[in-house]
Amino acid sequence: MTKRHVTLPEEMEDSLEEFITEVDDRLRGEEDTCDVVEEVLVDLHGDRDAYERWQDGERVSPAERVRLQSYDPCNATLESEYYAEKDEETFRESKHLQWLWRQFDATPMADNVTFALRFRRMLADHLFEECGDDCRFFKGISFTYGHNVTVGDNVVVHDDVHLDDRGKLTIGDRVSISDSAHVYTHDHDVVDQTEVTNYHTIVEDDARITFDSMVRAGVRIGENAIVGAKSIVQRDVPAHHVAVGQPAKSVKIKPGWEDVAEPVDADVETPKEERRIESEIPADLDVYDEFQRDLTPPGEE
Repeated sequence: MTKRHVTLPEEMEDSLEEFITEVDDRLRGEEDTCDVVEEVLVDLHGDRDAYERWQDGERVSPAERVRLQSYDPCNATLESEYYAEKDEETFRESKHLQWLWRQFDATPMADNVTFALRFRRMLADHLFEECGDDCRFFKGISFTYGHNVTVGDNVVVHDDVHLDDRGKLTIGDRVSISDSAHVYTHDHDVVDQTEVTNYHTIVEDDARITFDSMVRAGVRIGENAIVGAKSIVQRDVPAHHVAVGQPAKSVKIKPGWEDVAEPVDADVETPKEERRIESEIPADLDVYDEFQRDLTPPGEE
């Protein structure tokens, strides 16, 4: 579908550019990232007056105090913070940036498409392992960490997509990921769900992952391939193929690519173990089993 070109009024454009540049410069500078995130969120949420009263020691209600304290990412926890195998040093930085991304999406400005796309693209430079040019990230995107994501040029990720990077996620150039899709890089053991294995999941150039579909950990979506709406991909999808269903299967080759694509009925290998990422849990870590289940099969002691 051809889109029309839209521009903002010059005055608004100048304001956006000044604000985004200022935040970018501060994140690249010597300031503590936690402090930068806190101050940016205070202003984005229009809470500067209450924040300064609180900082000056004036009385605020318990609800106000919790709200104001929560702008500081050091006073928040994310689900991924509890994962035992994470890289603590890297996570400390990416957590702050992920908090800024998520809390920005809770502001009215997140619905101003031009502003929001540019603000998130700027944050991606700081949060992701690597992010290419001209990428567009819409509202409600979530990550496990963010720092294990690599994105190519001209990628678009639509609303409410989950990009799991508990393992490693690589997204090529010109990839499109539609609303509510989930792309995973980790699996849970079928008996003991606390046992997690991480993988490298790959989405190659020009691939499309369409609405509400799921890509399982360790899968490769081939170049120029399409994953149909609501599909669940458990095996590699060859280049130029269209895969649909639960589980997804190749049903045809995109018109015009028949001479360079594998046959639809080809036996496609999925070398998942080659994409396995080994991780270690520190020996002195205080771990716990949140489920406390008896995992012993019947008849065994």
